[in-house]
Amino acid sequence: MEIAVFSTKKYDTLYLRPALEANGHHPHFLQTRLDNETVVLAEGYTAICIFVNDSLTAHGIEHLAKKGLKYVLLRCAGYNNVDLDAADKCGIKVARVPAYSPYSVAEFAVGLMLMLNRNLHKAYTRVRAGNFSLEGLTGFDMRNRRIGIVGTGKIGLLTGKICRGFDSDVVCYDPYPNIDRAKEYGMRYVSLDELLTTCDIISLHCPLLPSTHHMINSETLSKMKDGVMIINTSRGGLIDTVALIKALKSGKVGQVGMDVYEHESNMYFEDSSDSIMLDDVFSRLLTFHNVCITGHQAFLTREALENIAQETASNLEGFLKGIEPKGIVKI
Repeated sequence: MEIAVFSTKKYDTLYLRPALEANGHHPHFLQTRLDNETVVLAEGYTAICIFVNDSLTAHGIEHLAKKGLKYVLLRCAGYNNVDLDAADKCGIKVARVPAYSPYSVAEFAVGLMLMLNRNLHKAYTRVRAGNFSLEGLTGFDMRNRRIGIVGTGKIGLLTGKICRGFDSDVVCYDPYPNIDRAKEYGMRYVSLDELLTTCDIISLHCPLLPSTHHMINSETLSKMKDGVMIINTSRGGLIDTVALIKALKSGKVGQVGMDVYEHESNMYFEDSSDSIMLDDVFSRLLTFHNVCITGHQAFLTREALENIAQETASNLEGFLKGIEPKGIVKI
């Protein structure tokens, strides 16, 4: 089968090519991001493989369905960038990779906590400039600090488990709790209000849904402890960035670690170092010394890339053999 793979980088090719070719398929790697303008590049393919910032709208699905598209393979966990209703109506099957490596993201989230807490990002640049002053680098012990995990899928639970290793008090919230596993990891569930009002660090691990869009907003921020640290390695749309900036300016929020941004689709995964930053909100975020932003790299480990490739190939084989694949997305 000929497969169009969008938004590809060298690391995608390195792992996806052997995984797909092992089953006799022929992947065609495109650096282009899929959207309504570039959808013509997918014409004639039975299957396409897309990533988090590709966009497959109803228009794109209806157009490609007429051109023979049958399968959409998401090489990521999220699927909010695909119009599932349109796919269902057109008979197009969609699959994702729900658990490529929860360890990679969980470890990265904790890494952001430690970097911000101990001001490692400041210390690194200071020493390289010959500045060995310790002023402004004071952090706090993670021990006995209360850390809140919002969303207890595999990544959220593992993040909490790692934090328990610091002897931190870890509480969590999820409308669909995994009580047994949380108890096993030394965590307990509380109401969202209690988590917001009592935690020193809040780490987000939720899917982006209508119910979670801008869940961190002016109202929820006002409930938090003064100086709270917020970590987001999940989806940028969980945070109202304008409200977050106001909270940073007032001192309500003390530190922010973000691997995602709500308007990242036109920026992330590309080298724009020679271009002027046109996003004024993002530019304002970059001016805060207590904000650490990375470019959606939390997933990027060798183990995760290998798992993504293998699961993507497995999802396609399941569809072709008439066996419901593990990663199938249903409405």
